[in-house]
Amino acid sequence: MEIAKRYSIAYKGLKNGHHEFDFKADGAFFEAMENSDIKGGDCDVRVTMERSETMLELSFAIEGYVICECDRCLEDCKVPIEYDGELLVKFSAEVRDYDGEVMWISPADGEVSLTQYIYESIVLALPYSRVHNEGECDPDMLARFTVISEEEQSDEVEE
Repeated sequence: MEIAKRYSIAYKGLKNGHHEFDFKADGAFFEAMENSDIKGGDCDVRVTMERSETMLELSFAIEGYVICECDRCLEDCKVPIEYDGELLVKFSAEVRDYDGEVMWISPADGEVSLTQYIYESIVLALPYSRVHNEGECDPDMLARFTVISEEEQSDEVEE
């Protein structure tokens, strides 16, 4: 997957210590994610890394916006994103599953892909209810919902 290369850090040639990386999660990023509710967006991803012999300590700061379907009117809606998080990447010959806090990789790999972590972090930063600001929803769509609701209410009264 070519998109994974864009969001990888080649740590093998880096000295121990502090390093910083910047990534852009844009339309191509979200398009590459299968079954995504996110239709597009533009997020700046700043990764601060402390490299040691046995692990990478990564701090993430993600800011920007994504485009999702509005829960109220079903039109595209621009949702602001702000996320701060930490990830430990430990080196081990015995690679284990990612448990939400620690990612295990083989020291022979030479690079770590952050694609899935970045995507999951953005999804976690989404509010539970994704709606336009008051007054920004599509009025035609809202009017249709009102008509349907009134019809349903009158059907219930007749029964």
